[in-house]
Amino acid sequence: MAAATLSSTVFVTSASCFSSSSLSSSYLKPRTLKASALTSSSSICSLNAFPCNPISARPSFHRDLYRVHATILQDEEEKVVVEESFEFKATTSDEVKASSGEASESEPSSDFEKWVIKGEQSINIFLTDTVIKILDTLYHDRDYARFFVLETIARVPYFAFMSVLHMYESFGWWRRSEYLKVHFAESWNEMHHLLIMEELGGNAWWFDRFLAQHIAVFYYFMTVFMYLISPRMAYHFSECVEGHAFSTYDKFIKAEEENLKKLPAPEVAVKYYTGGDLYLFDEFQTSRTPNSRRPKIENLYDVFLNIRDDEAEHCKTMKACQTHGNLSSPHSLIEEPLEDESTCVVPETDCEGIVDCITKSVTTKPAE
Repeated sequence: MAAATLSSTVFVTSASCFSSSSLSSSYLKPRTLKASALTSSSSICSLNAFPCNPISARPSFHRDLYRVHATILQDEEEKVVVEESFEFKATTSDEVKASSGEASESEPSSDFEKWVIKGEQSINIFLTDTVIKILDTLYHDRDYARFFVLETIARVPYFAFMSVLHMYESFGWWRRSEYLKVHFAESWNEMHHLLIMEELGGNAWWFDRFLAQHIAVFYYFMTVFMYLISPRMAYHFSECVEGHAFSTYDKFIKAEEENLKKLPAPEVAVKYYTGGDLYLFDEFQTSRTPNSRRPKIENLYDVFLNIRDDEAEHCKTMKACQTHGNLSSPHSLIEEPLEDESTCVVPETDCEGIVDCITKSVTTKPAE
């Protein structure tokens, strides 16, 4: 009940901050997206855990696929640079082990782990495809309402991850502040996506608000349970969701490019993407160095283009998280320590999932 009340309060407060009635009439009336344009999540999310070393080992991009039309301004440089778009890349279980420094003790053990990974991902793909079919049925001709539902749901995993990580920290099992920091930055980014959709009138119908908020509550507890059992599975499921969001926005902006370029950008989008303090904006993009992406917002097309690119960055981060201990804050490599770290280091129990944490807490002797 507390989670449901909190979820409803947040959404009502957000909706009250930005009046959609005065803006919805001036913005683009969405056209129907063809059902064929909605790609199944099985082609979106990888079929194997993705080994990604943020910053130090960035994924390569293929020039023949999607091109990013958004521009970014480099520091102390007026020239506009066009960068390549995001590409989903599947990886093998062997590559996962190689990236994490793990080696299989025996072939049966490696085969069993591959079987477990494929089982987890098959469940995730089935769940994602089911949700996509429901959304296709309910929102085949109402794009902004669909985006509102997507953004309401997209925030939830990061709340769930932080809840479990706080519990681990309280028990002294897994104390990793950078995970909390990055996941909070991700939720902050998704919150602004939600505010943009509300300003565009995506939450105008009571049914859409009711559906999105109740799905979010269910999704929260499901993600908490999944994250407790297998963080790898929870991160992969979130990757599937973010991958679907990327594909949805990509097809929308390609279908509505000319019309979107004629419409003004919502005020909340301009403030978020071009505001003074962009620390959290840089923080969730773990495959980039800070200050390497500065969006240019001139119209509604630029807004949706940057939202799409945000979803690609979320997807990369979720792939990186599937390799245990692989996530690090992009600011951690450039920030100077304020004091001697040796005086405030907290011992960590390197565990994954509550079953592993409990086992190691019982079998591992405390450090003297």
